[in-house]
Amino acid sequence: MRDTTTLLVQYARYHRDPRNITTHLVGIPLIVVGIGVLLSHPSIPLNPGSPWVLSPAWGLWAAAALWYVTRGNPVVALSVIAANGLAMALAHWVAFEAGEWWVAWGAGLFVAGWIIQFIGHYYEGRKPAFMDDLVGLLVGPMFVCAEILFALRLCLNLRETIEAEAGPVQLRDLHAGALR
Repeated sequence: MRDTTTLLVQYARYHRDPRNITTHLVGIPLIVVGIGVLLSHPSIPLNPGSPWVLSPAWGLWAAAALWYVTRGNPVVALSVIAANGLAMALAHWVAFEAGEWWVAWGAGLFVAGWIIQFIGHYYEGRKPAFMDDLVGLLVGPMFVCAEILFALRLCLNLRETIEAEAGPVQLRDLHAGALR
């Protein structure tokens, strides 16, 4: 049962180049929405005529929300739960609007997100964190939310701890193979 800080430090060790972090700020939300679209069917309307439904996507969101809450940092947990909830709501809207093309939209968003992620890891010079620990698939959205919180000048003690253990964010020199 690793806590938020431990998980984010481990994840951050794979994400120290600002170009990689930036790609994750785009790629991870695309992946989450893509998964939501793909898991939006079958759905059961909660109220006839209402856009609110029960679906496998909402089941996954609930299970992930429970996991985030048990990691020990309520600010990060609530931010990632809210962000993932918005992503699921957007995913259901996309799936509904896409009609018979919902699978293509879901797969397209998912693949586009991963392409962006792998571009970021080219700049990083490291493989994605989930290749060493599948929990990284849950930590990715947490990392994105933590980076947004840091940009808003929130959770700065967490940021200091991460940088003390994983190192500072620095541009990697692609020609020398070293960080600069």
